[in-house]
Amino acid sequence: MAMTGGTAAALPMSNHTRERVTVAKLTLENFYSTLLTQHEEREMRQKKLEKAMEEEGLPDEEKVMRRSQHARKETEFLRLKRTRLGLDDFESLKVIGRGAFGEVRLVQKKDTGHIYAMKILRKADMLEKEQVAHIRAERDILVEADGAWVVKMFYSFQDKRNLYLIMEFLPGGDMMTLLMKKDTLSEEATQFYIAETVLAIDSIHQLGFIHRDIKPDNLLLDSRVRTQTHAHIFTAARKAETWKKNRRQLAYSTVGTPDYIAPEVFMQTGYNKLCDWWSLGVIMYEMLIGYPPFCSETPQETYRKVMNWKETLVFPPEVPISERAKDLILRYCTDAENRIGAVSVEEIKSHPFFESVDWEHIRERPAAISIEIKSIDDTSNFDDFPESDILQPGLSSNATEPDFKSKDWVFLNYTYKRFEGLTQRGTIPTYMKAGKA
Repeated sequence: MAMTGGTAAALPMSNHTRERVTVAKLTLENFYSTLLTQHEEREMRQKKLEKAMEEEGLPDEEKVMRRSQHARKETEFLRLKRTRLGLDDFESLKVIGRGAFGEVRLVQKKDTGHIYAMKILRKADMLEKEQVAHIRAERDILVEADGAWVVKMFYSFQDKRNLYLIMEFLPGGDMMTLLMKKDTLSEEATQFYIAETVLAIDSIHQLGFIHRDIKPDNLLLDSRVRTQTHAHIFTAARKAETWKKNRRQLAYSTVGTPDYIAPEVFMQTGYNKLCDWWSLGVIMYEMLIGYPPFCSETPQETYRKVMNWKETLVFPPEVPISERAKDLILRYCTDAENRIGAVSVEEIKSHPFFESVDWEHIRERPAAISIEIKSIDDTSNFDDFPESDILQPGLSSNATEPDFKSKDWVFLNYTYKRFEGLTQRGTIPTYMKAGKA
């Protein structure tokens, strides 16, 4: 049989085939990129160990023993990396938070007994609301941040329906819950919490990230204890009461609240890391006055007030605060080009409001407000939430779920395991025991 010459027409590639090719390409690239990263990280840990031993001036036999311990730990970590973590490895104890795309649960790892906070995010909702890039950025911050100011993430994994972030559990609750319990904070307490948040925001900026969602809900408290007297402001109580009544609903709704968002973020002209300092100014106002400056009955009205901040940012005369506190708030909540922090974080640190702050040793200072912690899994500083079906297989309230499964590749390379997670133990630190009943 013979064939005559001719040109073969290329068949058009279907969308399904094109997507499968993309997934295969990304999977291969991700595999080799991960191998390279793991090798670099292992070498970096080895160098860190050698440097630490040199600085300690250890004798050779001690160095040999340390290297041997480190090698065993690396082997254990390699075994952990090859283990496929999933929901079955954790026991869910209680829902401690709920948001637009999922919830946060207190969980216990079955094999070690370690206690963690598990953030569960529904893939379908994130795809529908176009939040994939935002969630990826959050995961990347948690992976890269290795300091005292960002919550440690130990593991992340996924299944067909959800993404899971396994993070350290801070039993002190969050700043929103603390502000709900208090009428206002004293200037001393405000100085403490705002100073610590300055360092936390700066640490994120140094990694090259913009947080863009700084609000009391995202400021978690640890448990260093100190009592603090607190003045009751009565005259502005009605506005504060209305705010607090609506606040919880806003925190847990899909709408959220625009109260803390800088005006330039709403505009199409672009924004930079300075938007985070605006948010801190709003939080500082709320701490001292009892409610944020732009709070309104509806998110639309709040948005209008934020955009017209030159007229709407006013201080109620019935809640007196110092001139230096007022000045700092106005330096935070102003046009981006004139905003404090535009030059550097040192500009913020040297503001008169922070005059007495020892920035180098701030973490050694006791917390401004005493928080009682009874145990490592104490959830008394969190709201109570009813159970949900988010972990139940086969259940979904979202009609778009069949469609999102074909786009599952956008969550590629979400899995993560932290080397330090091997040494994390579910015990009560000594500073917590001071608050034990």
